[in-house]
Amino acid sequence: MPAPEIASLAAELPGGAVVTDPDIVAAYRQDRAADPDAGTPLAVVRPTCTEDVQATLRWATRHRIAVVPRGMGTGLSGGATAVDGGIVLSTEKMRGITVDPVTRTAVAQPGLLNSEVKNAVAAHGLWYPPDPSSFEICSIGGNIATNAGGLCCVKYGVTTDYVLGLQVVLADGTAVRLGGPRLKDVAGLSLTKLFVGSEGALGVITEVTLRLLPPQPRACTVVATFGSVRAACEAVSTVTARIRPAMLEFMDAVAINAVEDKLKMGLDRTAVAMLVATSDERGAAGTEDAEFMAAAFTEHGAREVFSTSDPEEGAAFVAARRFAIPAVEAKGSLLLEDVGVPLAALADLVAGIEALAAERDLMISVIAHAGDGNTHPLIVYDADDPEMTRRAAQAFGDIMDMAVELGGTITGEHGVGRLKKPWLAGYLGPEAMELNRRIKQALDPDGILNPGAII
Repeated sequence: MPAPEIASLAAELPGGAVVTDPDIVAAYRQDRAADPDAGTPLAVVRPTCTEDVQATLRWATRHRIAVVPRGMGTGLSGGATAVDGGIVLSTEKMRGITVDPVTRTAVAQPGLLNSEVKNAVAAHGLWYPPDPSSFEICSIGGNIATNAGGLCCVKYGVTTDYVLGLQVVLADGTAVRLGGPRLKDVAGLSLTKLFVGSEGALGVITEVTLRLLPPQPRACTVVATFGSVRAACEAVSTVTARIRPAMLEFMDAVAINAVEDKLKMGLDRTAVAMLVATSDERGAAGTEDAEFMAAAFTEHGAREVFSTSDPEEGAAFVAARRFAIPAVEAKGSLLLEDVGVPLAALADLVAGIEALAAERDLMISVIAHAGDGNTHPLIVYDADDPEMTRRAAQAFGDIMDMAVELGGTITGEHGVGRLKKPWLAGYLGPEAMELNRRIKQALDPDGILNPGAII
């Protein structure tokens, strides 16, 4: 039987919104980061509208019970890890969307998948650019919570660049509208931006107004393989110093071979690194940029350079890059990093990670949104081997320290969550960390929203 407190919440919500079945609840304990310290929640609440979220948070405030907001659970930093005796508030059933082609905006609920938003706006001849590798399974709400990036953000920007407005429910159940469909609006503090990337620690997003673009122009794709990681990274710097490609992605030898093991698409298994780049400039400029990238790759010693304007051929290489994490994951348990550095330091970061892998006797694959310096080192280990698990955890911290020393950040798009929280204060510094705490205290004085995440 559910606890009396949960029964009182269920009485305020539509039938079936509150789930206490242990087998179902267990599936909501962890996100994709698989935090081993995940707690056991009291219940899962699956609202369908803002009013349901308000009722849930008012109830949680009255009873001082933690609430962990959750999208589709694809997060990689433990930001949606359940806590003992708390509530997991899943937005998966909040799935409405309205598209306005005149203003080029869409108003969407947070439970829609990124791919579903893309498809809905494409039906009106429009495009929503942010494209995490997990775009087919991650939710818009989760993307906003972590300020997700993706493959095309080197040119088109990240999630926050497309968020014009939000409806947010605060810890006490107050619903607030921020921003809206206006492209220019500087009245008041920039509160909309404050909630993007806040990982559910300041409020629960129940509606978002998204900025849309005309359809993406047809792209030319250039793929190059290298015998040297440093040469590939230097080629990236040469390209970005002159043009802004629509995509510029990096895969190391481990990722190349892991993908080839699964997809059998004829990738060069002897290559040390591979770059996948696209240009989508309209008219002849797209071809010119592709030719420039091909020449730059050749100049930096690429062993093979392949160019195509065929959409299917180009899409196959992009799909190979998107599949890198699942392919490497097949080799063991993963600790997934998300560090970013200035482009000039990219080669030093990748080389440093390579040396660290040898020192710690670990397999560490590096894939990267190379065009903006955001790398995803993938630490492979055997979770049943305590000693290897210890070395993997050490390497996880070493990589973040390395990135910061190179002038970079501990997270570019996955968020801090719980896994990176120990490094946040050192990265931000005491003054900025205190400001974060003061904002959290002002908006969530009882600390019920996603406790243990970020702050």
